[in-house]
Amino acid sequence: MDSKILQKFIKDALIEDLGDGDHTSLSTIPATATGKAKLLIKENGVVAGVEVAKAIFDAVDPSLKVEVLINDGAEVNVGDIVLYVSGNSQSVLTAERLVLNTMQRMSGIATTTRRIVNLIKSTGTKVLDTRKTTPNLRFLEKEAVKIGGGVNHRFGLYDMILIKDNHVDYAGGIAQAIGSAKKYIQEKHLNIQIEIEVRNLAELQEVMQSSGVDRILLDNFTFDALREAVTLINGRFVTEASGGITEETILDYAKCGVDYVSMGALTHSVKSLDMSLKAVV
Repeated sequence: MDSKILQKFIKDALIEDLGDGDHTSLSTIPATATGKAKLLIKENGVVAGVEVAKAIFDAVDPSLKVEVLINDGAEVNVGDIVLYVSGNSQSVLTAERLVLNTMQRMSGIATTTRRIVNLIKSTGTKVLDTRKTTPNLRFLEKEAVKIGGGVNHRFGLYDMILIKDNHVDYAGGIAQAIGSAKKYIQEKHLNIQIEIEVRNLAELQEVMQSSGVDRILLDNFTFDALREAVTLINGRFVTEASGGITEETILDYAKCGVDYVSMGALTHSVKSLDMSLKAVV
């Protein structure tokens, strides 16, 4: 995780939450008061965001002491204590909501990802995330996918060329789109891969007649067509299946023999994992 991006996120999030001050804490708790709090798990799942929480506490008040009991990626149960934080009471409360919002979101993603990864662990297929993320939180959400056992797809528009149906249509066809992409990479001296989406077996055949593609995205294929496509490709390209894949169907897709299955649902519609920060008195 890029520390500069993380620090900017923490700074901006604290500005959003604090404004001109935490008037509740400032008005009710003496400035010199100290205390201890525990981060309590209220729902079974996979914990993620512990390292981010440590960075948040440190950014709010470097004098806060954090004792981590459970690390990122561990399975947790109701009643587990992930960490203790101690020090200035006002500082603990200033950090509380940002820590919880971040960890609950990340843990929900990690929990969902782990559950889906386990569904297909008997196959050789891996689970990919997508760019269907919360704006400006992509780095945290993709980190949570990794913590849950998934694999990150491209981070943005800059680290892979992914030629989708609209690109093909605007470019004038598959051959033209691939040729232009290869030329662009050469001219710009880029070290990035080319992936192309195909919608049917006819488009797949056209792609396979071209060179320079690293991965083929098989979008919205039926199971029979997907198995046929994997057989035709025969290991010449990395394969990825996408399009409406759910927890109920992912094993069937994986059994078709693709290298990857991508799921936007890992990040765009997960439920946060319930947890709280409680004072220790």
